[in-house]
Amino acid sequence: MKISLLSSFASKLFQVNKPVSAAPFMVLRMVFGTLMFLGTIRFLALGWVDDHYVKPIFHFHYFGFSWIEPLPAFWFYAVHFLMLLASLVFISGYYFRISALVLFLSFTYTELIDLTYYLNHYYFVSLACLLFCLAPNISKSEKYRSFGEIPAWGIWMFKGLLALVYFNAGIAKINGTWLLDALPLKIWLPAQDKLLFIGPLLAHDFTPYFFSWAGMFYDCSIVIFLAWKPTRLLAYFAVIFFHVLTGWMFQIGVFPAVMIGATIIFFSPNWHEKFLHFLKPVLGKSVVEFSLITNYLNKTSYKFTLFILTIFFSFQILFPWRHLLYPGNLFWTEEGYRFSWRVMLMEKAGTAQFYVKDGKTGREGLVENREFLNAHQEKQMSMQPDMILQFAHFLGKHYAGKGFQNPKVRAEVYVTLNGKPSQLLIDDQIDLMTIEDSWAPKTWIKPYEY
Repeated sequence: MKISLLSSFASKLFQVNKPVSAAPFMVLRMVFGTLMFLGTIRFLALGWVDDHYVKPIFHFHYFGFSWIEPLPAFWFYAVHFLMLLASLVFISGYYFRISALVLFLSFTYTELIDLTYYLNHYYFVSLACLLFCLAPNISKSEKYRSFGEIPAWGIWMFKGLLALVYFNAGIAKINGTWLLDALPLKIWLPAQDKLLFIGPLLAHDFTPYFFSWAGMFYDCSIVIFLAWKPTRLLAYFAVIFFHVLTGWMFQIGVFPAVMIGATIIFFSPNWHEKFLHFLKPVLGKSVVEFSLITNYLNKTSYKFTLFILTIFFSFQILFPWRHLLYPGNLFWTEEGYRFSWRVMLMEKAGTAQFYVKDGKTGREGLVENREFLNAHQEKQMSMQPDMILQFAHFLGKHYAGKGFQNPKVRAEVYVTLNGKPSQLLIDDQIDLMTIEDSWAPKTWIKPYEY
C-alpha cells in the first residue's frame, strides 16, 4: 500500500512515468562507459594496481567493511581487466544492467580496499553504476522511432544525483573559513603563480576571495542554470571552464572529465538525438540503436524500483548531514566528513609518531611508520582519527605476534589546519588499544583551539 501511494505521488508530482526519448540515457551511458574504460586504462598504465593494492602491507578499511580483503596480485589485475570488458559491453548497450552491476561490484570492491584512497568522484562513480543497475528498459516507440523511449524517472535519477553532488558541495562552502577567510585557497593559489597565462593573477590578494565566492555560487546554482533552457548552453560552458581550470590547477585526476561528461544529461532530448545521429556514420547504425527492446518493467517491478530509488535518494539527502550529530570542528574531527560531497575545503597535514609498550616489562619503543605504510597512506593516516585508531590496533596485534605481552599503543599526533599552528589531535597518553571505533563521538579527540 505504501509503495503504491509513493508511486502515485511521485508520478503525479514529477511525471516520472511519462514516456520520454531514451536518447539522453543512451548518450549518458556511452559517455560514462567510455570514461570508465579510459579511467581503468589510466589506472593500469600508472601502475596504481601495484602501488595501491599489492605492495602495501596494511590497508585501512572503511568502518563496517573490515571484512573486505585484498586479492592476490593476479586477481587484482583480473578485476581491472573485467572492468575494461564490462565497460565495453556497457557502452554497446547489450545487457547494460548486467554490465553495470559488474562495474558497480568490481569498482566498488577496489575502492573499499583502502580508505586512504577515498575520493568524492570515486563515490560518485559507484553511485552512478548502481543507478544504471536500476535503469528502465528502452521500449520501441512510434514517437521516438529511432531511439525508443523510457519512463522519465530513468533520466530524473541521474539529474537528481548530480543536483545532490553540486548542492551539497555548494552548501558546504557557505562558512566563514571559505568565504570570509578565503581558506584554503589563500594557501593554494599563490603556490600556482607559475602557471601559464593565469599564474600572475593567482598571486593577487583578491583572487582567493573571488575564487571562493565564485566556487560557492557555481556549486549552488549550476544545476538550476543547466535545467533552464535559456541558460543551459552558457551553464555548460561554465561547467567545462570550471572543471578544466580546477583540474589544471590542482591535478585532481578524472573528476573534471566525469562531471563534464555526466552533466550532458541536462541537454534536451532533441540535442541527444542529433548527437546520436552524428555518431551513426562513425559507430554504425546497430551500435546506436542496439538497445531497443520491447518490454517495459512490469507494474510490480516499476513500483519496487521506485521504492528503492526513494530509499536511495532519502539516504543521499540525509547522510551528508550526519556531521550535525557530532560535537566539535568538522574539519578537525572529520566525523561525518566523508560521503558528504565536501570537495577541497581544507588544507590539513599532520605528523604521527606511535609508541608501543610491552604491558609486562614496561619497555616502550617508537614505531617506524614507513615499515608498514607507503607515503600516501602515512600522509592520510596522520591527520584522520579513525585511521590513527586502525593503525594503532594493527600495531598492537603485530607486536603481540612479536612477543610483546598485552601491548599498549599510544600516538603523538600534531596536525595543522588551514595554515594554523599545529596542535595535538588526540590524547597522546591514552592507550588506543582500549578504544573501539563506532558511530559514537570520538571523545579522545582533543578540542580544536583556534
